[in-house]
Amino acid sequence: MSPRDLMGTSPRGKIVVLLFFCYWVFAVTASVTYDRKAVIIDGKRRILISGSIHYPRSTPEMWPDLIQKAKEGGVDVIETYVFWNGHEPSPGKYYFEDRFDLVKFIKLVQQAGLYVHLRIGPYVCAEWNFGGFPVWLKFVPGITFRTDNEPFKAAMQSFTEKIVSMMKEEKLFQAHGGPIIMSQIENEFGPIEGRLGVAGKAYTQWAAKMAIGLHTEVPWVMCKQPDAPDPVIDTCNGYYCDSFRPNTKYKPKIWTENWTGWYTEFGCAVPRRPTEDLAFSVARFIQSGGSFVNYYMYHGGTNFGRTSSGLFITTSYDYDAPIDEYGLLNEPKWGHLRDLHKAIKLCEPALVSADPTVTQLGMNLEAYVFKTDFGDCAAFLANYDTKSAAKATFGNGQYDLPPWSISILPDCKTAVFNTARVGSQISQMEMTPVDGKFTWQSYNEEPSSSSEDDTLTEYALWEQLNVTRDSSDYLWYMTDVNIDSDEAFIKRGESPILTAMSAGHALHVFINGQLSGTVFGSLKNPKLTFSDSVKLTVGNNKLSLLSVTVGLPNVGSHFETWNAGVLGPVTLQGLNEGTRDLSQQKWSYKVGLKGENALSLHTLSGSNSVEWAKGSLLAKKQPLTWYKTSFSTPTGDDPLAFDMSSMGKGQVWVNGQSIGRHWPGYIASGRCNDCNYAGNYTEYKCQTNCGEPSQRWYHVPRSWLNSSGNVLVVFEEWGGDPIGISLVKRTKRFVCADISDGQAALKNGHMFKSGKIYRPKAHLQCSPGQKISEIKFASYGQPQGTCGNFLEGSCHANRSYDAAKRNCIGKQSCFVTVAPEVFGGDPCPGNSKKFSIEALCSSSSKKQFYQ
Repeated sequence: MSPRDLMGTSPRGKIVVLLFFCYWVFAVTASVTYDRKAVIIDGKRRILISGSIHYPRSTPEMWPDLIQKAKEGGVDVIETYVFWNGHEPSPGKYYFEDRFDLVKFIKLVQQAGLYVHLRIGPYVCAEWNFGGFPVWLKFVPGITFRTDNEPFKAAMQSFTEKIVSMMKEEKLFQAHGGPIIMSQIENEFGPIEGRLGVAGKAYTQWAAKMAIGLHTEVPWVMCKQPDAPDPVIDTCNGYYCDSFRPNTKYKPKIWTENWTGWYTEFGCAVPRRPTEDLAFSVARFIQSGGSFVNYYMYHGGTNFGRTSSGLFITTSYDYDAPIDEYGLLNEPKWGHLRDLHKAIKLCEPALVSADPTVTQLGMNLEAYVFKTDFGDCAAFLANYDTKSAAKATFGNGQYDLPPWSISILPDCKTAVFNTARVGSQISQMEMTPVDGKFTWQSYNEEPSSSSEDDTLTEYALWEQLNVTRDSSDYLWYMTDVNIDSDEAFIKRGESPILTAMSAGHALHVFINGQLSGTVFGSLKNPKLTFSDSVKLTVGNNKLSLLSVTVGLPNVGSHFETWNAGVLGPVTLQGLNEGTRDLSQQKWSYKVGLKGENALSLHTLSGSNSVEWAKGSLLAKKQPLTWYKTSFSTPTGDDPLAFDMSSMGKGQVWVNGQSIGRHWPGYIASGRCNDCNYAGNYTEYKCQTNCGEPSQRWYHVPRSWLNSSGNVLVVFEEWGGDPIGISLVKRTKRFVCADISDGQAALKNGHMFKSGKIYRPKAHLQCSPGQKISEIKFASYGQPQGTCGNFLEGSCHANRSYDAAKRNCIGKQSCFVTVAPEVFGGDPCPGNSKKFSIEALCSSSSKKQFYQ
């Protein structure tokens, strides 16, 4: 309604209409829309930096600090999945408490002044058990997951409506004053859709229409969905998304998952993504018209309990994210990205208003220039060569571009940031044992065997999940094997060969209560076969197979049909009759372990219900053994973990809370060679931990602990030695900085040219309770190497150590200004120089395990 429309209206009517008009204007401005350039919030186009933090992978006590660190790192939006199986563990029974208090998490994000992208899914993948689907969904009659199937669509819509309704009731969508500016329906369905044909396409259309019909008043997205129907925005996931284009010209270019590293699987090396390459990927995306980029993960956290997916995903979900699993800054990644975000924000007026002009500056060199009619100008200078640095002439200046890097010029003149020049602090972390040793007690879990009163029996082999409903990792398969006295192998003193084929994921074979062997699979091949000689005696032998799952599948088409457990055949070779097929004889089944179900040894009350062995009677290196100890919580705020390197495989609880699965006995293999940041990254590049446990340390949140009397319970399948378990704290060991004096610098989001207004500074900071005790290395000139391995170059200022020692020794934090006069003059005039420094952070603890 315009002012002209008010003519002829009564005075009172004019007031009512004016009030309505003002409300309408407010409602319009408090909205989220989009165009081809960007997401528009309250009428303003925005370049948005987002970071994934999954609320169940940390604790509510950790959330405020994680969110604040993300904000300080330049993040505008917190992105999270919604975990269906955590919120609806049984049909219609909802849970939104503790680590699953979604509303509390979102309100904390809002209090920090950040936005939320709520990825409802409700399929999430996410290396999360069963992809986020509740296990009961598998047993809904007639159901088929993620296709044009009425039972599935009904269940999916019901949960989606539940979440949207909660968000509306709490006024958490942007139109009602809340922080949620975007939502996602489905997740990476595009690669699956083609396999399903017409039914897949119909499902995509239905899911989009269903979501739009919920009237959230914020945009919906579908990631990796090229045919996402209007107005749903299709988005990109991957290591690089600069070449991605939305499926229409009027949708913005959004990157929902920029993988900061990769997940870790038991038995494999730990992937690390170089900081320089991650920054390069973001700058390249922004220069090509991208306006929304999300880091997956910004904080990965921990797969507590049995939430890690199948198959073989570790309890740690660190993901080499900017904030590590424990909630500490992963430096230099966090700091380098913070500086990148500042540089991008300086370019925002030009980026959201202008299209880039692309100019070739030479071989593998490009300039992207954004220039508006209002005088805004920003440039991105790129060197795509993976080996050679280059000098690029642009405007009236020359710019040094390292290999595989992009320099950002917010005024088209001053290079304030280069993706390959890491100027932020570098930290090396340590895991320091806390003083004192655990005093252990043990309880033996006797292998189950068949008996006449078993209630679960069948003349067949059952699929594991159909029996356990994922209430436990463990299922016993038990049968009797009768051996006649005239068997030839008895007379020859030989043993027959038992072969048992399983759909995964690990299998322990017991004969008459004695462990006969163990086999296990891997993420690439979860299926396994046990085939070995077994010791059988004349008469009745008890064969007990303990089948163990390591999470349920989380990705693929129709993965609800995937199987686990001993599906056979199970045969015995070397008998007089030849080969005996045991598959169709009578089998008995028991879900879980006695200590897990009947005794609940992992709980505080259950652990006191039995008599534990101790002292000289303590069981060591025995399979199927429970261990218990108590301890006090160390003072301070350092994150804590258990060093489980002496153990094999099992699970861990503290004060009844499940830390997750441990499996340090599965030694990592991979390609742990030298890591060069330049060139396209994959998860097979820059791996670490080869020849070591895939995961050694297991995070225990401080909020789960009491000041004293904490009870730690470990179940060990393989036979590890608990004496080697220790409680450790995570702190900084060395802190480094590597700063060029020839680059411009950023301070509080503004540009300063080095040598004129602002000199770069090498900032160092130890953890609380620590102080800098020694300057291990300092060199102004042309030092070589990296943190932990610095070396002086041919150009070195003799007074390089003086300012560092004077400013830093005995302090928790300090800085050294990088300028020739600070170090006694220019050691090599006319040459580019930098300052490299490495300092030791010390506390009262003397014992150290280094990571």
